[in-house]
Amino acid sequence: MPAAATGSARGMPARTTSSPEREVADAMAEAARAWLDALPGQQRGIAQRGRPRSGSPAEADRQRWHYTPVDHGGLTITAMGPEQRSRAMRLVATGLSTAGYVTVCTVMGVENVLDRIEGFRPVRGGERRRDPGRYYLRVFGEPGGTAPWAWRFGGHHVSLNNLVVDGRVAAVTPNFLGANPASAPLLGDGALRPLGPTEDLARELVRSLPPDARERAVLLDRAPSDIVSGELPSLPRGSGVLSADDPADPRLDLGPEPVGLPGSDMDAGPRELLGRLLAAYTGRVPEGLAVVPDLDAVHLAWAGSLEPGRPHYYRLHGPGLLVEWDDTQDDANHAHSVWRNPDGDFGLDVLAEHRAAHH
Repeated sequence: MPAAATGSARGMPARTTSSPEREVADAMAEAARAWLDALPGQQRGIAQRGRPRSGSPAEADRQRWHYTPVDHGGLTITAMGPEQRSRAMRLVATGLSTAGYVTVCTVMGVENVLDRIEGFRPVRGGERRRDPGRYYLRVFGEPGGTAPWAWRFGGHHVSLNNLVVDGRVAAVTPNFLGANPASAPLLGDGALRPLGPTEDLARELVRSLPPDARERAVLLDRAPSDIVSGELPSLPRGSGVLSADDPADPRLDLGPEPVGLPGSDMDAGPRELLGRLLAAYTGRVPEGLAVVPDLDAVHLAWAGSLEPGRPHYYRLHGPGLLVEWDDTQDDANHAHSVWRNPDGDFGLDVLAEHRAAHH
């Protein structure tokens, strides 16, 4: 689990100046400059936009994110030459732990499997429908220095959003990973499950709860068809509420106050599993960037079946934290998972502080 007192990227609440934030920011800047320098003028015009600045078209673009196979904005892996692709993936790797990078690369490669499942549908609009090269990379601003800059990498089932302010990593969310198929056969009776351990941890956690605690954690016997927060750029604050796809049952609505079972009411065993599950999300990024919140305040909510291979959904929600998981589509073999910060997605609060201090 990332150290709770050494990082402050805005995927989590607290923030201090720390060595990992600056070291990773330096690595990001070096890799971003190397990638941009390898691009000819026309490609660079697609790959780079203006710096993060309130009200600008570039900033509106930066806050636009998707996890569906649409144009995410930027230069695609397919459009790059071999050296450019290598430099692009080097930049992507700077924002991820080793396990996070391996998972992202696996999710991208699974597009080939999905293409076969769907019968290798004809090319549409000049583009392959399921393409491991249709992942988009874009830099906002000039990498390095103290001025804000950012980068985004995204495509089908991947969205990574990173902001650097004053030479340190200031935000790493929204961070989305999915997999379709969530499980695919391997030789020797094995299975490729890019997000499988995360799913298994959550199920083990709920099953480990005593009956009264499990009753508080399992809110509904059916799951919503997708993560409730969707692709919204911001999450509800104050009295705001996002409705689940079943308006007749508000138990899964997403508001500013968490629902479900808090960590403070868990015994030692389930609480340890809760910490491991949370680390599976905050551990997507390099160590020291994510501050783990107090587990007492993290609420677990589950909906749907507890049987493997059946539709299910879960949520971890607390101060500066929202995690959602959903595996319901395609006979519960199509997983979506997102890690967000309701108080600081895209680092908007850090940008506001920067503007107030420098303008």
